[in-house]
Amino acid sequence: MNEIIKEIEAAQVKEKVDEFRVGDTVKVYGKIKEGNRERIQIFEGTVLKRQGGSNRETFTVRKISNGIGVEKTWPLHSPNVEKIEVVRRGKVRRAKLNYLRERVGKKAKVKELVK
Repeated sequence: MNEIIKEIEAAQVKEKVDEFRVGDTVKVYGKIKEGNRERIQIFEGTVLKRQGGSNRETFTVRKISNGIGVEKTWPLHSPNVEKIEVVRRGKVRRAKLNYLRERVGKKAKVKELVK
């Protein structure tokens, strides 16, 4: 039974996944269906967390829209995620950035990683 599940999950995994980490500012190109039309909408924000593994891996992105924090969670290997573009790298020391939820304005920024 386990081998069958592993084969099904392996078939659903994308071959090429864009490289990003927690703290990075990313643009997520998501497909949106409206009636019989399909379009791509960009969601730009900071990656709060990545969790799970294999084809079940998800990531959460947070942005401030009109003064209100908006979070969205996507499955990493979903066909509805067209691509993920890294805008800037963040310097963080945690795996989950839940503390950003209480912060507003400049306090909610993540330092940029300089190499």
